[in-house]
Amino acid sequence: MYSYNTLSEALNDLVNRGYTHNFNIERDCIICKNIELKLNPDDFVISEYYRFEGESNPDDSEIVYAITSNNGIKGTLVNAYGIYSDEISDELISKLKIENSK
Repeated sequence: MYSYNTLSEALNDLVNRGYTHNFNIERDCIICKNIELKLNPDDFVISEYYRFEGESNPDDSEIVYAITSNNGIKGTLVNAYGIYSDEISDELISKLKIENSK
């Protein structure tokens, strides 16, 4: 994995490496509105991920996922974690859960 100091640095490099689509979280899937694509948890893999802690507030933290769909579409998903994270299904939580041992 790569190492980044900021979220914007990570996103810029991921775009340069082919992760050009922007995904958003829905309750039980992720979507890319630009290409009208809906991916259920079994339809994609997390290729990479990077966490960024808030400088002044640890609760102000985000994670960026590099997502690759089963049909080769690549993009990024940025989400808060901790108390500001989105409400999502257990199946999607399981898919997006990053183990500390990784």
